[in-house]
Amino acid sequence: MELSEQEQVRRQSLQTMREMGIDPYPAAEYVVTGYSTEIKAAFVDREEGAPEPEAEWYTGKPVRIAGRLMSKRIMGKASFIEVQDSKGRIQVYVSRDDIQLPEDAEAPVADANDPNGRVPAEALRQMYNVVFKKLLDIGDFIGIEGFVFRTQMGEISVHAKKLTVLAKSIRPLPIVKYKDGVAYDGFNDPEQRYRQRYVDLVVNEGVKDTFLKRATILRTMRQVFDEAGYTEVETPILQAIAGGASARPFITHHNTLDVDMYLRIATELYLKRLIVGGFEGVYEIGRNFRNEGMDRSHNPEFTCMELYVQYKDYNWMMGFTEQLLEKIAIAVNGTTKVQIGDHEVDFKAPYRRLPILDAIKEQTGKDVASMNEDELRAFAKSLGVEDTEHMGKGKLIDEIFGETCEGQFIQPTFITDYPVEMSPLTKMHRSKPGLTERFELMVNGKELANAYSELNDPLDQYERFVEQMKLAAKGDDEAMVIDHDFVRALEYGMPPTSGIGIGIDRLAILMTGQPTIQEVLLFPTMKPEAK
Repeated sequence: MELSEQEQVRRQSLQTMREMGIDPYPAAEYVVTGYSTEIKAAFVDREEGAPEPEAEWYTGKPVRIAGRLMSKRIMGKASFIEVQDSKGRIQVYVSRDDIQLPEDAEAPVADANDPNGRVPAEALRQMYNVVFKKLLDIGDFIGIEGFVFRTQMGEISVHAKKLTVLAKSIRPLPIVKYKDGVAYDGFNDPEQRYRQRYVDLVVNEGVKDTFLKRATILRTMRQVFDEAGYTEVETPILQAIAGGASARPFITHHNTLDVDMYLRIATELYLKRLIVGGFEGVYEIGRNFRNEGMDRSHNPEFTCMELYVQYKDYNWMMGFTEQLLEKIAIAVNGTTKVQIGDHEVDFKAPYRRLPILDAIKEQTGKDVASMNEDELRAFAKSLGVEDTEHMGKGKLIDEIFGETCEGQFIQPTFITDYPVEMSPLTKMHRSKPGLTERFELMVNGKELANAYSELNDPLDQYERFVEQMKLAAKGDDEAMVIDHDFVRALEYGMPPTSGIGIGIDRLAILMTGQPTIQEVLLFPTMKPEAK
């Protein structure tokens, strides 16, 4: 492996540290007592001799911090460095004469004047001065023990009394330069950023904040469900049948059983088995896998939340979903309004409710409800939809909606009452023949959620599966297969139930105002890196 000049220098510094008796990767715990942003937010000035204030951080308060060395300004005996911890950055003042030495610091050679084999304190201080000035590099992890104060320039800082090397960085970080808050040089190539997210998180402002907001989304969602009395569960990722959605699965092989298995495309059928088993409400937040395309809004593995609640229908679920998303928006951003590109999206309930056939008519002027399959196929072809021959009536309507309507719904809108061919797991509409009690929630031109009044008639469910198999025979590789065990579960009886699936990645895109799914995935799927 060919090393750059900087890498060679850093490795030499590493070796020099070891020769000086300094462990560049110590195993001992380093206790942290304060964090950058918390210190700066709660700091109060205290005059010398004045009583300690009630504030958590004040002038002279002892502190131990740790983090990456991100900048260093050497000015003779005194220097300023910037340390980046898990919360943010803080300035540290380092004076050679103030540094106290670790009691167990060993000299590189024995000293005849010290039976313990240690050099005098001043000589050892000089040695540590060499470490600080010459051997520490940007990116190294260090521990600082000292006290908090405000500099003459007014910046809240830490006055270092002890400095400990915690981990040596032997590969230099790309240093990002900013002008007026905008990065103009540094680590900004998207492929590099996604492939080396560990670097992206360190050097690019705001990246970590996106993932902290994503964590807030999940935490708030769990809190709402738990307070409602619903139970978080886990269901199999390896499944004998790829069921619960219309999608192309990933196939793997189980060596012990000598059978092909599938990475799950949805959690639906297992969660509804639990409703059969007597749970009031169950939810799962986990990875699904679909062997399909990759673009700005799709990743082959993605996180989905599915929730099922007994004795509810899709009307109840619409109201519950509105309240859930409103609470999440406030928890993440402090308001129901989120700026997404050129649009301000407001998650405040209630949301518009619009049947899918009415939505198509509203956008195109065409009454697709009155069209037969051949007419729908011709209409779809006129819109540029390809490979329509294997599509049934429901699939054609879905494609027509996608081409003419989906991108038009910026504010949260429930699109309801889908044709039965599009919804093989959904209860028939109680008053609209040929339609089902299903909704999709559209936000900023994309589907965010999919929900039903769940089909609990086992005979109807079996016939729906049979119809799906007919579509598969016509060439639809996303059609469902018959899950005989799920039908058997329904035969034991499932109460009226409503269920919903929400794409967590898309929800994170919306709540953080990011342009692509790759920005909200820590490690998005990518082609193998060139050797």
